[in-house]
Amino acid sequence: MKQTSKELAYRIEQFKEGLKKVGVKLTYQRLEVFREIAQSEDHPDAETIWKGVRQRVPTVSLDTVYRTLWLLIDLGLVETLGCVHERVRFDANQRSHHHFVCRRCGKICDFYSEEFDRLSIPDSVRGLGNVERMRVEISGICVQCSEKEKSEQGIDS
Repeated sequence: MKQTSKELAYRIEQFKEGLKKVGVKLTYQRLEVFREIAQSEDHPDAETIWKGVRQRVPTVSLDTVYRTLWLLIDLGLVETLGCVHERVRFDANQRSHHHFVCRRCGKICDFYSEEFDRLSIPDSVRGLGNVERMRVEISGICVQCSEKEKSEQGIDS
């Protein structure tokens, strides 16, 4: 699913400002890699990002995409998501949000919750270090996988 043009423009502006703030040059490849992540709500992995960027920049290499992604992670402009045993997934949404992860298909969906945003950090966590961000990740079975399972079992919705 694509972002609205307003949200995409906001994310790209934040990206440009983030690069400028730390003195990193904005290149066409960096912009296109970021755009590929920012316009998606699917939290794409590196290969998916590479395939999308290649449609606009046919000469971009997978190595360039990976190097760009690790740079953007180091700069705090994108984040990795999901289990370390799976493909690394990337997220350019820097607004306060949380994730629903489907245990069957691996789909990751953003959701927004003021209730979760107001959760206090437990003292036991504070003792581990300085908390910079908190996100809630909820796992379960997405609607599509639930419907597929029901249809395979012959159960009416």
